Amino acid sequence: MTQTKITFEQFMGVVDTDNEAFVRDLHGYLLDKGCKATFEEKKSGYLASYKYGKPPRAIMNFVFRKNGMLTRIYGERIGNYPDFLNTLPSEMIAHIENSGVCKRLVNNGCSPKCVGYDFMIGDSHFQKCRYNCFEFLMTEKSRPFIKSFIEHEIQERI
Repeated sequence: MTQTKITFEQFMGVVDTDNEAFVRDLHGYLLDKGCKATFEEKKSGYLASYKYGKPPRAIMNFVFRKNGMLTRIYGERIGNYPDFLNTLPSEMIAHIENSGVCKRLVNNGCSPKCVGYDFMIGDSHFQKCRYNCFEFLMTEKSRPFIKSFIEHEIQERI
């Protein structure tokens, strides 16, 4: 299947009821902050992508996987809000721990354009790939932290 543009309402048609209010709220917040949104149907399912700034750079995506709906956050400025990372619940930290290492940071093995994240949470040092490091399953517990994470990132990109 090729990539096909869809509307926000078509995208919302596949969002489960547990996440519907959160997705609508976060969508409104991101648009109010000046983000540009695109919605596509890809081979792996629907994708919502939000870009911010000039030039526009990805700040987050909503993606679907077998285990549920995920939010992928591009934390380019995480070095400016390290205290926030220490507040993440254990389930979100466990995902970060289990995400792939950044081959570019660790052994210069990835594309020269790709740069991952190098950061600390508590006493733990992480060098992780930008594409799955901050990709969190949306749960009742994680949703407030996801929104706060995005708020921190947007504030640092202003």
